[in-house]
Amino acid sequence: MTPESPDSNVPEANSTAQSESATSPFVTRVTPLLTDLLYPSESDEPLEPVETYLRMAEPLTVSHIKDWLMLPPSNYVDEITEADFWEPVVTVEDWFGEEEKAKTAQFQELKTYLETTLTDRQVFRVGQTEIDVYLLGKPKEGEPRVGLKTKVIET
Repeated sequence: MTPESPDSNVPEANSTAQSESATSPFVTRVTPLLTDLLYPSESDEPLEPVETYLRMAEPLTVSHIKDWLMLPPSNYVDEITEADFWEPVVTVEDWFGEEEKAKTAQFQELKTYLETTLTDRQVFRVGQTEIDVYLLGKPKEGEPRVGLKTKVIET
């Protein structure tokens, strides 16, 4: 298990009910797509795969996320649209150079992969200034929800 950074809003947890040596097919396939990608905010942060034990058929709620992450009720958790998650990283601006266009294309490839691999995708923000962001969905193989985690800084 990899401990979260000390300033994370989430207690130490890999958030998976699987053994440490078991890597899901999702993690194996998505990890290469995350190479050199940083999610933009006041502090650009990497994205990483995340696995959960959450198997319920219904959409996830803020309460499900708090339970999964073992957060006290006082911690702020909010659901945002998936479009809001992708907008800053898949939108090509007129002023983009070749490097920015290449990163946007890499994010678009990741987005397409997740759209074809995961159903019922949802995005949750945990915290208020240093915000952990989770994009979670159901793999078509029927495994527990998996997805991506990153951090955004908003002061």
